Amino acid sequence: MSAPIVGVLGLVALLGLIAVRVPVAIAMGVVGIAGGVYLNGWYSLGFVLGSQPFVTTSSYSLSVIPLFVMMGAFASRAGLSASLYQALHSLIGHWRGGLASATIGACALFGAVCGSSLATAATMARVAVPEMTAIGYDKRLSSGALAAGGTLGILIPPSIIMVIFALLTEQSIGRMFLAGLIPGFLAAALYMCAVYATARLRPDWAPRTPRPEVFHRLRAARQMAPILALFIVVMGGIYVGIFSPTEAAAVGAFGAIVLAAIRGALTWEVTREALVETAVTTGLLFMILIGTSVLQFFIETSTLPRVIVDWINALGLPPLGVVIMILLLYVILGCFLDSLSMMLITLPIVFPIILDLGYDPIWFGILVVSVVEIGLITPPLGMNLYVITGAVDGLRFGTVAAGVMPFLAADAVRIALLVAIPALSLALPDLLM
Repeated sequence: MSAPIVGVLGLVALLGLIAVRVPVAIAMGVVGIAGGVYLNGWYSLGFVLGSQPFVTTSSYSLSVIPLFVMMGAFASRAGLSASLYQALHSLIGHWRGGLASATIGACALFGAVCGSSLATAATMARVAVPEMTAIGYDKRLSSGALAAGGTLGILIPPSIIMVIFALLTEQSIGRMFLAGLIPGFLAAALYMCAVYATARLRPDWAPRTPRPEVFHRLRAARQMAPILALFIVVMGGIYVGIFSPTEAAAVGAFGAIVLAAIRGALTWEVTREALVETAVTTGLLFMILIGTSVLQFFIETSTLPRVIVDWINALGLPPLGVVIMILLLYVILGCFLDSLSMMLITLPIVFPIILDLGYDPIWFGILVVSVVEIGLITPPLGMNLYVITGAVDGLRFGTVAAGVMPFLAADAVRIALLVAIPALSLALPDLLM
């Protein structure tokens, strides 16, 4: 059996193991070991298993992951999500569909310091959905806006997914963060447009609320100051060269702890929960990275990426056509795989293709992060849909799935703009770095 065929069978086996709920890290490790033994023998694989886990996890750059996870853990326990929502509620809640737009805005700002879409969705679900339901919002609009807004957690920096992409492809974390700013806030703006359009078409889904007094709006704006200050310090420090991304993550984690203390939320129990969450999440991510390194050895030695590159070149497709094919593959995979697994499984294959076509890796990285983000709200396996269904009493999965459809249309518009106008991703990195 030829090596490329073995590579294809290995990927099929990997998807099968994930489908039967084998943990992703173990599935990648098992397939990588089995395929590596078949193609290279025990001696070569033994060298990889003896060295690759250490090489993968000992990189200084990886220390940014637990620090950003810690920042999000303490920020979520400091009550910042509720403050953001109440502030935006006072500022724009009187707009048509204003509460749903406020939910998206709060998700965007909270995701900027949390870095996790699932954590953003779960945290905001307990704050936003009950209030929208009490005012009379249709559950399809309220849950759909929350599910879509939660995805902004991995697109607006700092983002753990961006960090992992940068490390795996040897790109600058700072450039990735800069490249994600405009697409992230573009996503938030398009989601708000989707809310407005839905509210115009179905006014009964989004009752308007009275405009608050100026005093209340000014007080609401002050509530947003701490989290905006934390974001500006972390991201601004990177961009002006005061500290590296790893140092910025440490500053952000310390800032989140200080905010929790100022708000009276820094109890021993909260500290223990946040540290345990940080350790567990970091351990899971590192296990996945080790499994990825073993799988990548198998995929590379199978020569499957080179065969695919040659096959695509033989088709005679224009470079843009190849990119569209890859994006469609991600959309399909997003219906069945979580975002991190999808990215880690496919990068060893698709990234060489992008380099061979001469595209900018940072631009492609933002596209990948944007498309895997869509997978979080794509039925039947959109993780945000399940998180919100579980977090809100009496909410059905079908209701959330129906509610995200306008936001999926907004995502399609955003992806088309990012493909057609690379400057949306590359202008800030080129200008500031």
